[in-house]
Parts: sequence; C-alpha cells; structure tokens
Amino acid sequence: MEKQVLSRVSTMEESKPGQRNNTDQRNRVESTLTSLHQRINDLEKGSKGSRPLDKFQITFPLRTNYMYAKVKKSLPEMYAFSFCLWIKSNASPGVGTPFSYAVPGQANELVLIEWGNNPMEILINDKVAKLPFIINDGKWHHICITWTTRDGVWEAFQDGVLRGTGENLAPYHPIKPNGVLVLGQEQDTLGGGFDATQAFVGELANFNIWDRKLTAGEIYNLATCNNRAQAGNVLSWSESNIDVFGGATKWTFEPCRQLN
Repeated sequence: MEKQVLSRVSTMEESKPGQRNNTDQRNRVESTLTSLHQRINDLEKGSKGSRPLDKFQITFPLRTNYMYAKVKKSLPEMYAFSFCLWIKSNASPGVGTPFSYAVPGQANELVLIEWGNNPMEILINDKVAKLPFIINDGKWHHICITWTTRDGVWEAFQDGVLRGTGENLAPYHPIKPNGVLVLGQEQDTLGGGFDATQAFVGELANFNIWDRKLTAGEIYNLATCNNRAQAGNVLSWSESNIDVFGGATKWTFEPCRQLN
C-alpha cells in the first residue's frame, strides 16, 4: 500500500508540474506514511517483544529525490577503512547510490554508486575506481570494500569472496571528518542536492564501518553471519544511529535467515 501511495504521488507530480501544492501534498503523505509505519513497528514490538537494535533493514521503494536515511553522527578522519553491508536490488539501469559521505568543500568524499549503465563505483575525494560487483538480481548480497591511504590500495569482496583489487585510489588522502553520511542518495551539496536518477532503489542492512582494513577471514565471517563477526568500530548498524525520511522505512531483518 505504501508503495502504491508514493507511486500515485509521484505520478501526480509529473502530470501537474505547475501546481505549487504538490510538494505540500507529498509532504503530508510522507508524514502519514511515517506515522503509520511507526505505529506498525510499535504494534510488532508489543506483540513480539522489542527487536534487537541491529536486526533491521531500510527499504527504499521508489527512485525519488526525497527518500533517504541519515546517520546521526559523522565519520572521523580515517587513513584506512572497511565498510560492509547487505544489499538487495533489481533496479535498472543501475541500483543508484547505497550511501554517500560529503564534507565541507567536497560532496564526493566517499560514495558508493551504480548510475545508469555504468558498473558500480567507489569515489574517494572525487577519484573513481570501478568495482566488480554484480548485485542487481533481486537477491541479497553481502559486499565489503577495504582501502588504505598508503598507495590507495583497495579490495572488493562480494558474498565473502575477493572479487577485485586495485591501487592509486586517492592515495595519501585521509577521509575527512565532520561530514554528513546519507543512505540512499548521492549528495551534490552537504546533506542535500539529491538527484532522483542517482537514488538507490532496494533494501539495505547491516552497514558497518571500521577505521582499519579488515582481513579476508573477518569479511567471510560477516558474510556468513558467523558469531565471531564484529560490528563496525566507527559506525555500527543500529536503529538508534539512523533516521529515515521521505517514505524510506525500517523493517525487521536478520541476515542469513531471510536471504532471498
């Protein structure tokens, strides 16, 4: 029902671009959907007990310029990082932007994007590396990327397996602090400037960030939900860390139990 309502609003906006009340109408619909979803969550928790804060996914049902999630805290300065997440999408062409991190003066400080018919790419300080991921098959996939500022060396893992490596990706450029981390949209300005053609469509879960390079064994543990898998020391996936906007929603999710 939620997807139908949002689709109807988008159709109305496209068919009546000159009417100024479209934005107000959309905002009212989004507010109502958010309230309904929160009520459903409350009822679910009341009947089943509170779910653990990390057992959730975020769903982005439509390609819009207003649906996103925002991480409540910024990233620190990092001379190395690893990030991992579960992702599911069958969007075409391109799944869009799973996440973007913008800092003052650089909107593309750290971005993961698959736009149009291009392969998925990672951007660091506007420098680009093409990634060997194939994920838009409507199935859940676990992806991880590691990077170190020394020589800009990176590694890309899909479903626990190393799929590609490279170097000279923004070498000797530390990731800058005090930025804005957004899920589902590519930022052209700090915290905004969203473009619907670059929006993510699908589902995300268990997005974690570390300030070091994870080992292949650690990444395999994450992809297979091994009980030795660790949460990110920079960002851990928790409902208390993330707010959703514009019709993006949170649902219960347990990796490796709900796959495909």
